[in-house]
Amino acid sequence: MKKFATALIAAGLVVSATACTTSNQLTTAETCERIQSVVSNPANNAGKTGMNRLANQIRPIHAVASDDLKGALESIIEYTDEQAKETPDEDKLAELTEGYEEAGSTYSQFCS
Repeated sequence: MKKFATALIAAGLVVSATACTTSNQLTTAETCERIQSVVSNPANNAGKTGMNRLANQIRPIHAVASDDLKGALESIIEYTDEQAKETPDEDKLAELTEGYEEAGSTYSQFCS
């Protein structure tokens, strides 16, 4: 009986964990709305602090973003993380710049 109760509790925990990890993916329009609210804040464009703030505000959107914009948001996060460092790696930043610019094009394509 004790093993059965343990198995039942374990099964309940698995079901609970699965329910908690299920996320609602945003539509492309919803993703665009959330991104727009972040990028329209002028404080997010001011220096290293602004880049750090921008990346931190985009992370939760990236987690539930539409498939159309998920890759673009990942590129933005990678670029802003590197840019916000005290001493950014210039070679890495140069590599990330292309993806960052493509992300801007993708955003324009889907969110205009």
